[in-house]
Order: sequence, then structure tokens, then C-alpha cells
Amino acid sequence: MLRRRPMRVLVSLTGVVVVTYVAYRLIPVNATTVGFAYLLLILIVASTSGFLEAALSSLLATLLFNFFFLPPVGTFTVADPQNWVALFSFLATSLIASRLSTKAKARASEAIERQRDLERLYAFSRAMLLIDKSAPFAKQLVEKLAETFNLEAAVLYERHTGEFHCVGISGPEGFEDDLRRAALPDAPSTEERPPYAIVGVRRGSEPVASMTLRGATMPDSVLQGVANLVAIGLERARAQDLAQQVEAARQSEQLRTTLIDAMAHEFKTPLTLIKAATTSLLANPDVPTESRQEQLKIADEEAEHLRELIDDAIEMARLDTARIELHPEMANLHDTLQDVLASMRTEIDERPVRILCQAPLPSMAFDKRLMKLAIRQLLDNALKYTSAETAVEMGAQVKDGVLSMEITDYGKGIPADEQLRIFDRFYRSPSIKRQIPGSGLGLSIAHGIVRAHNGELTVSSRPGQTTFRITLPVLREEAA
Repeated sequence: MLRRRPMRVLVSLTGVVVVTYVAYRLIPVNATTVGFAYLLLILIVASTSGFLEAALSSLLATLLFNFFFLPPVGTFTVADPQNWVALFSFLATSLIASRLSTKAKARASEAIERQRDLERLYAFSRAMLLIDKSAPFAKQLVEKLAETFNLEAAVLYERHTGEFHCVGISGPEGFEDDLRRAALPDAPSTEERPPYAIVGVRRGSEPVASMTLRGATMPDSVLQGVANLVAIGLERARAQDLAQQVEAARQSEQLRTTLIDAMAHEFKTPLTLIKAATTSLLANPDVPTESRQEQLKIADEEAEHLRELIDDAIEMARLDTARIELHPEMANLHDTLQDVLASMRTEIDERPVRILCQAPLPSMAFDKRLMKLAIRQLLDNALKYTSAETAVEMGAQVKDGVLSMEITDYGKGIPADEQLRIFDRFYRSPSIKRQIPGSGLGLSIAHGIVRAHNGELTVSSRPGQTTFRITLPVLREEAA
């Protein structure tokens, strides 16, 4: 701007000379008309260039007005005292008008800049609401700030974590002490360290962070607006983290209560059978050997069943709170299905459960224990929600290197609006929540196990038929 000022001064003065030449040589007019022409030109100069250009043009116009249009013409003297009044009135009017025009222009520029700052603050607030969890919130926050205000560099210091988040520079680069000091309770709100500005970020009267910005000239009001938005964003992120921790604690407590209830319910049957067998043996010590062996066999089988239930309960608790770790081994899914049926013989009892395989299934690598747990959950779900006379079918086939396994029951079906939620943890249909016991964990855990095998668990249901489908890539031992 300063480099262009001499050119603007020259153009303004040239304009005064042109008006003088036109009024004196080409179109002779009276002094009043020339005065208005000069005044109009000075207003144009003031509105387009600035006060300095307008003031110089006013002085030159006054001199030329006196020399060419006030008698005696051709001299800088004024014969009539009234013309002195007119001359100085013209000069004062020109200067005042140019000053007012310059102020109006400056105010218009300030209004435009203020509107631009408000738009940037609004854009930054919107961008702040769209921050996701792909990276630390504070890191994304300072990136959005630099992008919105076209900053060359920015550093955000979080007081409670002691971390620095930088954009445009590799590190704080000597600003560590300044930023820590700006985040103290008695620190000034802003501090200049050209070409950087250091701003304290406060939540009310409590300092929570500080920033250093470079590359954009912003008034203190805008800097404080940015600091307030950053404080709101950090507080929002902190509140969300706290809410997640509270929710995790709540779900952990719910999980503990649910597992205890489920264990108490599941353990009753094997414990009852073991107790009946041991009580019978103790009450009848002379029972025949064949009967004694049969009761001991029942007690042993139910004790093994009880051990499996305990292992499953522990596994469910671990899977629901930690990352699922696989220990794949070569196994045959048909044999795994048979093992699941054998382990659930008490639940199945006399119910019709059939295994339908179109062809012998190849051996493949998967975590046999976890896959049995997932299939148990799906089969148990099918048995719970169908009548005792209704068949449950389990089928599997391999096609194009993908294994598909289906468990189909012929019960009432699952409403369409609930099919998207049945794999959510603790979700149970409101229509059967009080009628059929359950934890709401089985399908969620089965879904997690299948996902850990890079597979997919889906459901399709209509009145009278529900099918859960597991698809797994067929992995050989070396691939696993």
C-alpha cells in the first residue's frame, strides 16, 4: 500500500490540473461552478485514495482556484475581502469533506473486516462441531483453526495434559515457556511476540490452554473470540470423554450383573443333576455297580458341562471388554457343529435340531473355541425363541473360497426395525424382554467373534423364519 501512495498522489494532483485546464481553457465557467467541480473531485479522491491525497489535492485546488478564477486573475493576491472568505471556506470545506469521506471509507472497511471475522468465527465453530475421533481432538482443533484463518503456523498447549499440538511448524520452537506462562491464572489474555501472537485460553476464570498464532492480523476481540471457541471445544471434548468413561463404567457394571444372573440361571441345571446323582449314591451305598457307574457318568458329564459354562462366562466377559485375540487351528466346521450339539444336549433335550451339509467340508484355520462359543450363542438364541416342537436347522457349504453357515429357526421372526439393533450389546426386543430370560450379550459376542475372523454375521427374518448367516474366508494353516 505504501509503495502505491506516490502514484495515487500524482494521479490526484493531475486530476486537479485537468479540471483547471478544462474550466479555464476548454469550457470557460464561472468561479462558483469551478469550486463545485474541485469539491466533487476532492470527494472522489478522498473516497478512493485517502485523506493525504485529498488534503494535497485541496491545497493545490485552492491555489489554482485563486490564481485562475479569483480577481485579480493571474496572481495569488485577492483584491476583494469577500473572496478571502470564499477561498478559505472552500479550503476548509474541502478538507472537512475529505476527512469525513476518509472516515466513512475506513468505517466501511472496518465493517467489512468485522463481518469477515464473524464469518470466520462462525466457520470455525461449525468446523469444530464436525471434528471426529480419527485423531486427538486438540490436534484437529488447531488444524481447523489454521485452515479457517489462513494461519502460517499455530501451536496449542493443553494445560491439563501438558501436550503441544503444532500446525505449520515441527514443534513449539522456543515457545514452551511462553505458552506455559500464558496458561497461568495471572497471565495477560494476549501477548505480542512478532510475528506471533500468544493468547491465553480460559474457561470462565480458569485457564485451560494457550495458543500462539502466526500469519493473520486479528484484533484482540477476534483473538478472544477464537480463544473462547477453543475453550468451548476443549471443554466439549472433555465432557464427551467423561461421558464415555461413565458409560463404560455403567456398561461394565451392567455386564457384571448380567453375567452373574446368566451364570446363576445356566448353572442350576448341571448342579441339580450332579447333586441328584451324588445324593442318590450316598443314600444307597449298596446300589448295583451298573447303576452306580451310570450315575457317576451323569455327574462327570454334568461337571464337564459346568466347567464349559464357567469357561464360556469368563470368555464372554473377556471378549466384551478387550480386543479379541484369535488362536487359529486347523479344524472341520462339521465336527465343530457336532461338538456344539453335544455340549448343548441338556438345552436341546428332545427338540429337532438338524445339521445339513451339502458336501464334506474342508478343514480350515479358525479359533475353534471361540467359534464354538459363537455358534452356541446363535443356536441358544434359536432355541429360546421357537416352540419345543419347531425344528432348528444348521447348514454349511463352501463356495468360491468362502464358507457359509446358516442357523435357521421357524419361530415368530424378528421385526424389521429391530434387525439392525440385535447385534448391539445388551439390546433385547421390548416385546419379549420380560417373557424370555437373556442377557442381550450373546449375539453381540457372536458378531464380534465372526468379525475377528474377518467374516460377517448377518440376519434375515420374516414371520415364520429367521436365518443367521456366518460367512468366513477359507484359510489354510499357512495363511492363518
